[in-house]
Amino acid sequence: MNKGSLVVVGTGIQTVGHITPEAVAWIKWADTVLYLVADLVAENAILKLKPEAQTLEGLYEKGKPRYVTYRQMTDRMVDCVRKGQRTCAAYYGHPGVFAYPAHAAIRKLRTEGYEARMLPGISAEDCLFADLGLDPATYGCQSYEATHFVLTRRRPDTTASLILWQPDSFGHVKALMDVQVSAIAVLVDYLAQFYPRDHRLCIYEAPMYLGCAARMDWVPLAELAEARLTPASTLYLPPAEIAPMDLELAEKLGLPSMAQVQADLARLDPPSAPPAE
Repeated sequence: MNKGSLVVVGTGIQTVGHITPEAVAWIKWADTVLYLVADLVAENAILKLKPEAQTLEGLYEKGKPRYVTYRQMTDRMVDCVRKGQRTCAAYYGHPGVFAYPAHAAIRKLRTEGYEARMLPGISAEDCLFADLGLDPATYGCQSYEATHFVLTRRRPDTTASLILWQPDSFGHVKALMDVQVSAIAVLVDYLAQFYPRDHRLCIYEAPMYLGCAARMDWVPLAELAEARLTPASTLYLPPAEIAPMDLELAEKLGLPSMAQVQADLARLDPPSAPPAE
């Protein structure tokens, strides 16, 4: 192994409560700390641990394609390691969720013989499961980036939960651009091919600070284009129907009561339905 190394850590959504002792130890121990976080509380927490830590936020520029920024972030991490530095990169939430530069840097460094690894962190999805009372194993769960979901013509399983990430930047490849209602209307029209327009979905935003409540706004699909979306927004669509049970196969497996279990589950534990109006 070459001398330099990279460890990528996550600060969680609420840095004060979510950052792990292992991540803290790596930030303190590293020669160089690079970070990209979403709020001043997280930034101050990192700077308290490592006053000379350097932010990557300045690589974002209005109108610059995001893939260019991501390549520059990757190069920055790789360059530090090549210089023989024990490098720690701290990312908001889980460092492997919507963090392409982290994965790219690790892959590149490993091919060059450097030690590179990632530590897990708490993501917005983890917070969503907790706040919405959603167990992804109950009905199944699909998770897509919103623009990619439409461009690749994905057909959602409407008997399972659907999570769509980054709806605020739907249709955009450049940073710091305001979401356009016309673009969201395209997403609405695509989803309406599979879900009724009165199907209620949740605009979810995980709380960033201790003591704050999550945003959980339930709106009909037809009204999504007029709803307020921010960079922190994630869309959650509960199942629109219950998946049918193969009774013959269940009997062959010695599970003749599974149909009744599923019926009871649907009655007692609806699929993360919105609160009654």
